[in-house]
Amino acid sequence: MRIIADQWQDYCCIDAGGKEKLERWKTYLLRRPDPQAVWKKNEDASLWNKVHGHYHRSNQGGGSWEFKKELPEFWTVQYRTLTFKVSPTGFKHTGLFPEQAVNWDWMSQQIQRSQRNDLRILNLFAYTGAATMACSQANAAEVVHVDASKGMVSWAKENMELCHLNDHKIRFIVDDCLKFLQREKRRGRTYHGIVMDPPSYGRGPNNEIWKMEDQLNELIRLALDVLDQDAVFFLINCYTTGFSSIVLENILKMTIGKKYSWGQIEAGEVGLPTTSGLILPCGIFGRWSRD
Repeated sequence: MRIIADQWQDYCCIDAGGKEKLERWKTYLLRRPDPQAVWKKNEDASLWNKVHGHYHRSNQGGGSWEFKKELPEFWTVQYRTLTFKVSPTGFKHTGLFPEQAVNWDWMSQQIQRSQRNDLRILNLFAYTGAATMACSQANAAEVVHVDASKGMVSWAKENMELCHLNDHKIRFIVDDCLKFLQREKRRGRTYHGIVMDPPSYGRGPNNEIWKMEDQLNELIRLALDVLDQDAVFFLINCYTTGFSSIVLENILKMTIGKKYSWGQIEAGEVGLPTTSGLILPCGIFGRWSRD
């Protein structure tokens, strides 16, 4: 299964190739590394040299931005009725993964189709909160946003302001996601929807080490402990190289599929369309829905 984020107005992946991608973020052009784009660039590559910012990967790891035109410290982009802050960071990211718009739409649809006003949603490894805002705007009763980075949680709070969701119930928590799930189980709290976007590798606020391939099964097991019996969705995204969507599908079948046998499990790739007609692969997803 393949799902494509093709409903953007303020964002466009213009081209990809040579392990890079060329993007338009509203009125600004950015050129960033992308290890999936192993094919050659198009011959007509004039726009590649007209960018506002170009992120260069270092041979020693990491990298840095070269700004060729005047670029503000941050600006905003809109997706449907959601507004997000965008800013080039020192680790090549911009604070938003535009391909995830297809998952924001899917979660919003699950919440709205349920026709319920009591849904509690949990967003783990929540980054700057795009999924949090999508679920909250879809009228979830409460969204709990958990990330180990204090800076990313602060950014998410800015996105809440931009989306005019101040009067919605959103709890922002800086914590290690595994430890948070363990505490929520002891407290007896449950959620009707869970979304998670675990990194391949990372560290928690107290230097806890996270490795995707070693801890994914434990993460899903702990998440299922707090997934309500009357849940409506479960979604996991993955960018780890070498992980197939079949892996996620199999794990979900062996876990949530046994606990909620009446639901539907789907898995596949997420992609971005380019104006050159190619699809840029942007990771995989596995999801369960009640209907």
